[in-house]
Amino acid sequence: MLFKDVIGQEEAKQRLIAEVKEGRIPHAQLLCGPEGTGKLPLAIAYARYICCENRGGHDACGVCPSCVKFNKLVHPDLHFVFPVIKKKAGKDTVCDDYISDWRQFVMNNPYFSLNHWLKEMKAENQQAQIYVKESDEIVRKLSLKSSQGGYKVMIIWLPEKMNMECSNKLLKLLEEPPAQTVFLLVSEDPDAILQTIQSRTQRFNIHGIEEEEIAKVLQVKYGLQPQDATDIAHRSEGNFLKALETIHLSEENKLFFELFVSLMRLSYQRKIREMKQWSDTVATMGRERQKNLLAYCQRMIRENFIFNFQNRDLVYLSNEEQNFSARFAPFVNERNVMGIMNELSEAQQHIEQNTNPRMVFFDFALKMIVLLVQK
Repeated sequence: MLFKDVIGQEEAKQRLIAEVKEGRIPHAQLLCGPEGTGKLPLAIAYARYICCENRGGHDACGVCPSCVKFNKLVHPDLHFVFPVIKKKAGKDTVCDDYISDWRQFVMNNPYFSLNHWLKEMKAENQQAQIYVKESDEIVRKLSLKSSQGGYKVMIIWLPEKMNMECSNKLLKLLEEPPAQTVFLLVSEDPDAILQTIQSRTQRFNIHGIEEEEIAKVLQVKYGLQPQDATDIAHRSEGNFLKALETIHLSEENKLFFELFVSLMRLSYQRKIREMKQWSDTVATMGRERQKNLLAYCQRMIRENFIFNFQNRDLVYLSNEEQNFSARFAPFVNERNVMGIMNELSEAQQHIEQNTNPRMVFFDFALKMIVLLVQK
């Protein structure tokens, strides 16, 4: 992953390149922003540029011994930390247990979400995190002498998934960082990171990818017609993953759409028995997928409320979603939109707290009966 491979983000690239050129590389940066904006590809391209033995004015050379190792993400001075699931109950798990899978996964497509990675690990109902044992691994790796005599780079993807003990040990390292060591924390929820860790990093906000850049990639790499590429790029809201899902609606998004439509219809028709069956079906899904479903429902409610204003530029729905919204949108209005969003948010919180999912989803379904009639 070179800077030229990162979609858009020209301003961010120039800032990172300037830091290296001017010799003012911060010891710890917190790259934060929404999903699908290219934070991880940027961090890897930056790490490559730092370690490159013959860097150019705008990118790493791509051919020096350091770059050759970066091509397969096996550079000895590049280290990764990322959320994992336990391979065996009761046994300590660290990132190196998954490092071969991780490298291949990132090389295949550096634009991915936590849910994609969970699926790769076959997590099912397990929730991924960065366990306390990982902090010992970080200390061990960074205590080693740099193999190339330059910088050592530690990329921590989703540091908000660190458990408290691991976070506290990382904090000590950030307070007294080893010489010529760079920490790159790549986060989608920086407020969930310890405040003391945030205060010891330089925050770098990564914004959504420019629509023109997404449209260009969709045309060149995926063969879309200019009008279709422009339309999808607009609806992606700067999120490249969302653009890809729009091209070929993932199985998961299709499922979420069908579940959302089904619940709305059953609630409106007050079919209690079928609603109970709906809740039982959703309860069998993994907890991460349940949270993703609730996030999808929140998006659909928000988009359907906006749909009523009949301003195409403000609507970010796929064609299939728009066809449904043409009939459903009037049922989401100023009298009930906040109530529905609050119920979805509360349901999401209960799922995160390991509340019985059958109770959570059936309770939400019943509340929708009342909320939908407020037309």
